[in-house]
Amino acid sequence: MIFFISRFTVKPDCEAEFIRLATSLTEKVRAHEPKTLYYAFYRADGPGRFVVVESFPDEAAEHEHQSTPWFTEIVPQMIPCFDGPYVREYFHPLNASVKGSTA
Repeated sequence: MIFFISRFTVKPDCEAEFIRLATSLTEKVRAHEPKTLYYAFYRADGPGRFVVVESFPDEAAEHEHQSTPWFTEIVPQMIPCFDGPYVREYFHPLNASVKGSTA
């Protein structure tokens, strides 16, 4: 199983647009991606701070998610809203041998 969060800051003048896009993307994922185990955006502590929490059964499902028409349409619109880079942090089960990767 793959489980990670991505942390990022959104430009103040872009927050409303970012939230609109994140909401649209989340709705599409939940409606059309049965292999996606969990997908949700959250506000984090601090001005303009957000995270997205994602979980997939395997790498193939994550790649399928990234290849969907809604992902390839919406994510490029979100990126200009970022104020700096995003950081992805992977989590691994305590009692399992899981290969991790970093972005």
